Amino acid sequence: MRNEHWMFDDAMNERIRSTHVPDGRVVDVTPVLQVTRNVLSHIIPNINLSMNGHIDASDDQTNLSAVDGAHDALHKICCELSCMCSRGGDAHATTMAIFNMLSSYSWGAKVVLTLAAFAVNFGEFWLIAQLCTSNSLAKSVALLKQPDILEHSQTLKSHFDALSKLINAMVDVTKCIVELTELPSKYISIDEQPFSTAMAHIHTATYWIISSVVACTRQITGLIGFPISTSEAWELSSLAHKVSSIHEHLQSRLRLCYARIDEKKLMEAFEHFKRTIETPQVDNLMILQNIFGKEKNLLNPDRAEAYINVLRRKHVLLLISDLDISQEEIRVLEDVYKERGSSGLNYEIIWLPIVDRTTWNNGYQEKFSTLQSIMSWYTVSHHVAIEPAVIKYIREEWGFVKKPIAVTLNPQGKVLSPNALNMMWIWGNSAFPFSSEKEESFWKAEPWTLDLLVGRVEPNLPTWVSQQKVVCFYGGVKMEWIESFTTATKGVANALDIGIEMVYVGKKNARERVKKITGLIKEKELSHAWEDDNVWFFWNLLESMLYSKTQHGKTIENDVINQEVMTMLGYDSSKNGWAVFYTGSGEMVKANGEKVLSTMESFGQWEKLAKQMGFIPALRKKLEGVIDNHHCTRLILPGNGGRIPERVQCAECGRPMKLDFLYSCFAD
Repeated sequence: MRNEHWMFDDAMNERIRSTHVPDGRVVDVTPVLQVTRNVLSHIIPNINLSMNGHIDASDDQTNLSAVDGAHDALHKICCELSCMCSRGGDAHATTMAIFNMLSSYSWGAKVVLTLAAFAVNFGEFWLIAQLCTSNSLAKSVALLKQPDILEHSQTLKSHFDALSKLINAMVDVTKCIVELTELPSKYISIDEQPFSTAMAHIHTATYWIISSVVACTRQITGLIGFPISTSEAWELSSLAHKVSSIHEHLQSRLRLCYARIDEKKLMEAFEHFKRTIETPQVDNLMILQNIFGKEKNLLNPDRAEAYINVLRRKHVLLLISDLDISQEEIRVLEDVYKERGSSGLNYEIIWLPIVDRTTWNNGYQEKFSTLQSIMSWYTVSHHVAIEPAVIKYIREEWGFVKKPIAVTLNPQGKVLSPNALNMMWIWGNSAFPFSSEKEESFWKAEPWTLDLLVGRVEPNLPTWVSQQKVVCFYGGVKMEWIESFTTATKGVANALDIGIEMVYVGKKNARERVKKITGLIKEKELSHAWEDDNVWFFWNLLESMLYSKTQHGKTIENDVINQEVMTMLGYDSSKNGWAVFYTGSGEMVKANGEKVLSTMESFGQWEKLAKQMGFIPALRKKLEGVIDNHHCTRLILPGNGGRIPERVQCAECGRPMKLDFLYSCFAD
């Protein structure tokens, strides 16, 4: 630490420490400090000494008779201060005399008792000064005890500001010393930083508090007949500066100590919650109570208060998100949630918002309330309802960063899946009870078909398949390519006399551009085009499939569905368009925009082949012969949506893809 102007050399430090010989007595200084602050707050009403502002005499209910030895010590210090002033003693000698007088007390007790003695002397003086002009008894006492008080009472104001600053600083440092000496040893020890640094200077801080009390007592004495010299007036200002600097130092150390204590308490609570949730329970109530701590009430779907007991022994999904959860996510989840009744399923959802309490403001509160109003399931009644240790567990053990997750608990509180949203998007309520085992069994029985991908989004697909039409789904945001591609593809279909339906599925994370292009496609009657919700769901479904597969150890090398999904996501991550062609017989072919457009525009070269083999087999063969002039594709995945595959192969050429980091704005 830098050499502060209030620090002493080693010899002086040793002199102060040598006076400290505690005998083990424990004095509760809190009530003494409270009364002292009350006394001083009456004298200096603009000083922040009390817990609740101005305090009337009737408010002070503290009984000091129970404070062991406090009255005797106060009396001795008061006498020492009075004798020093009457005989004009040396301030340092008086300070050290008080140290010796309080040798058996703790550092906190030393400063509190000395400050209390000052409050007694200052309080007596102030009472007489206040009442001597209106109360005959006070006037008589003033004439006997303080003969010059009437003469000097009008000059009091000129000295009051200097006293106020120093007294304020003295009380602040005293509070810091008391807080430091009362920090719980369970969470912080004298040997560890930052506590050790603070305690290393506590004796110096104590010296300057006692020395300041001596100086202030001299100042008050000067007002009643002992004139104050210029050097003594300067001393008050210098002391105020020293004591304020000490307060800044101790306060910064104290903040660090509290941060360390909070960190250890958080870890203790975290380990407790971890043990609780990983230990078999009779029901889920203890888990839920640990999540919400003191907050026992929720808001039910009707926005009425409900006690947490209503969820006992039910399947519960913990919907975890920040305040940026999209309305599309809420709407899709709501569809699944409402369907549970018709399926005879008994589960509930609770929204657990993860927010930064330190930056909370009215804007966040309005956003929080708006989200509550559109959710048809249970929500927390207040944004700080979730225990901090639980939030730490959610982030570290369940992997929540930003993208919403849904943790499933069975009626006994056992975690069935750390994120059930993926299987809810893919299979809906048929995946209940939304366990990892259920998810894995579904994938084992699930073949790769276009129906798996778009069956819940495109209601016309079964009809088109039954009519033996070719169905083309395509995406991208270049209008020139879209017009060229749809026109060329329709021309090929006409030449082959086959029915074709084309559907524009947009692009991930490009809402406004997709909306504009959708309007143009419909206006020019180029093809079908999905609305916003379907576009969002399609791309979210693809990502959900990837994360669900990755969670179960599937990679692009060993899983067909993973290969197809990553190919589609890779197409979307590129700057160009793409297309997938599909028939009811299960035939499928896909390609990026440049390849498929050039192939359609050169239809004359493979028309004969198409009439012999059929449209899709011929198209596949033709696409295989088209060579890219650049690297195949790229793949952009949200870094907080699930467990990202460590190794990814290019879906086009099979070569390993290079891993880069891309930071993009959350907004569209």
